[in-house]
Amino acid sequence: MQAWQVHENGEPSEVMRLADVARPVPGDGQVLLKVRAANINFPDVLMCRGHYQVRPPLPFTPGVEICGETEDGRRVIANPALPHGGFAEYAVADAAALLSAPDSLDDAEAAALHIGYQTGWFGLHRRAHLEAGETLLVHAAAGGVGSAAVQLGKAAGATVIGVVGGADKAVVARELGCDVVIDRRSEDVIGAVKEATGGRGADVVYDPVGGEAYTQSTKVVAFEGRIVVVGFASGTIPSPSLNHALVKNYAILGLHWGLYNTKNPKLVQHCHEQLTELAARGAIKPLVSERVPLTGAADAVQRLGDGVTTGRIAVVPTGAQA
Repeated sequence: MQAWQVHENGEPSEVMRLADVARPVPGDGQVLLKVRAANINFPDVLMCRGHYQVRPPLPFTPGVEICGETEDGRRVIANPALPHGGFAEYAVADAAALLSAPDSLDDAEAAALHIGYQTGWFGLHRRAHLEAGETLLVHAAAGGVGSAAVQLGKAAGATVIGVVGGADKAVVARELGCDVVIDRRSEDVIGAVKEATGGRGADVVYDPVGGEAYTQSTKVVAFEGRIVVVGFASGTIPSPSLNHALVKNYAILGLHWGLYNTKNPKLVQHCHEQLTELAARGAIKPLVSERVPLTGAADAVQRLGDGVTTGRIAVVPTGAQA
């Protein structure tokens, strides 16, 4: 089969190589899956660079999220078991963690329903307890993680403010349903949020960016507000000033979604049921901005790492239906 492999760490476009390799052999409790679509996530970029908290042995195949097909023909959503990731024609995954692919979504959309939406659901509902009528601020609102949070926030009845970088991404954020869109490249984020909220600030801030975005969050979070930290796409990990959190009376909440797979997997299944129901009634629909063939995976991963993509890019192996 064909699979992308990383033999050394570096930029994805330089270290990902497409090769003919043997199909992976499932271990105990694992199943072999034919990859119907693989979704590109920022951890794929970080793993290529050697900067992710999980460091699979070299060589490895990136791709942490797929819609696959079991040997008996079932469509499932899975996190491939590294080092046999999803940017390949076949992958392996833990049988106990397979989730049914919703009938309302095609393969590329189903692949994109998993990590970003699970992270959004856990962050907004399990951690921040977002309520209808509250104001939600989403950084990188046009990205894969941000777009999921925007849709989930609207589905929960919140007023959603989206922060984006560039006019093209502002258009995408409006189409996603943001009530207010702020272009950080041409507008003062802090002033715009305060103006949009009458000076009160945002009840919940969803931050997959870190760096300057986190600093802005602390200045616009409302009394009894909650900042949900889900990632550091900026490359800069902030150091919170706890005296500031005390004086302004807000909470800083960390979210590592992957831990739920081992700490409380029943919650992951419950979340998937909620997401499937939302997708069935059209309340959420993954934004798949591109569908690229397997040969285009390295370029697509690099573009995600460079911050020039919107929504999700799905890699569709030859012969698969997307």
